[in-house]
Amino acid sequence: MPTYEYRCSACGHQYEQREGFDAPSVQKCPNCRGSARRVLHPPPIVFKGSGFYATDSRKSSSSSGPSGDSSGDSLDTTAAAAG
Repeated sequence: MPTYEYRCSACGHQYEQREGFDAPSVQKCPNCRGSARRVLHPPPIVFKGSGFYATDSRKSSSSSGPSGDSSGDSLDTTAAAAG
């Protein structure tokens, strides 16, 4: 079972509670019985290495070779190099 963090909107009390995945996101604060909402944190994912979106999915700004692009730019560079 995961551990969730809650923060009370009335008194500001923060606490952790171990609950199942189907637990409601709004609970009662153990201090003041006010409304406590689940605090969401970003997942701890770190992408390391080369080849993540910036180099795989973007168009190259340099014309170092055929890129499979169907635009007219690649035709102009080969015509200029041949002439």
